[in-house]
Amino acid sequence: MSTLTTIENRVAASLRPAFGAGWIRWLALLGLCAAYLQGGFNKAMDFPGAIAEMEHLGIAPAAPIAVAVILLELGASAMILAGIWRWLGALALAGFTLIATFLALRFWEMPPPDRFGAANAFFEHLGLAGGFLLVAWHDLRDRKRPS
Repeated sequence: MSTLTTIENRVAASLRPAFGAGWIRWLALLGLCAAYLQGGFNKAMDFPGAIAEMEHLGIAPAAPIAVAVILLELGASAMILAGIWRWLGALALAGFTLIATFLALRFWEMPPPDRFGAANAFFEHLGLAGGFLLVAWHDLRDRKRPS
């Protein structure tokens, strides 16, 4: 074993008790879901604004889709945080994020300087979708197989 690997293993072993704690995992999941909780609550509190957002994106019928988005953002986040069908909630938010990203952040159609901010947001959202895929992967992998 190389010296670097030995050092890495020692550092990992010293951090494992803190970062292996269940509350750290839950806090990480809360951070991942934060934008969806905030978005769902804001849309619910300002439903006319949620409808206007759907119309701005060319989504119709706006009101039922806004209701569906609110339920998805809040419901899937709750599933992830509660650990109930976590993998399904994570896959739902990953798919939603990809669809919303391609609808709202079409940076390739924008002129500079707007293109740069939209491109950054686009790739940040791809990172969020990847994070949710990782949550689903871990949740499904860690489940015991039925006997």
